[in-house]
Amino acid sequence: MKIQKANAGILTNFEVLDFLRTRGAKVDPMGCLGAVAASECKVYEYLLKTPACNQTRESIYEFVKRSAGFMLAEADKLNVINWRPSSAADAYAMIEECGKRFSRDYRGEACDEDKRVQEFLDMVKEVLPPPPPKAEAEAMQE
Repeated sequence: MKIQKANAGILTNFEVLDFLRTRGAKVDPMGCLGAVAASECKVYEYLLKTPACNQTRESIYEFVKRSAGFMLAEADKLNVINWRPSSAADAYAMIEECGKRFSRDYRGEACDEDKRVQEFLDMVKEVLPPPPPKAEAEAMQE
C-alpha cells in the first residue's frame, strides 16, 4: 500500500468502518485470515457496536450541512458524528464550550441556550440514524 498524502485529514468512524468493509474485514477472525490483519478485524468488530454501523455518507453530509448554523469546530462535528449525542448531557460532554456556542444563534444574537441545544439534538436525531442497541441489553437477552 502506498501513502498518497500523509495526514490529509481526519476520518469518521463510518469512514474507517467502510474502508475495513471494502478490505474484507469480518467479525469472525478466522474469516479474515489473509484478507486483513487480526487487529483490523478487532477494530471492525468494535465499530459495529458504535453509531457508525448505521450511518451512510449521505447522512453524514446532511449533518455537516445542517450543523453549519451551530458554529461547531471540526473536532466537535467529528465527535457528534462518531458518538451521536441523544441528550443535553451528551452534547455538553462532546462539544467544547457548548454553553458559550449555543447561547448565540447563527446570526450571533443571544438566545436561550437550552432551547438551542434541544434544536441541535432534534436535528441530530433527524439526520443521523440511531446507534445499535447496547451490548448490555444483548447480553441480558441471552
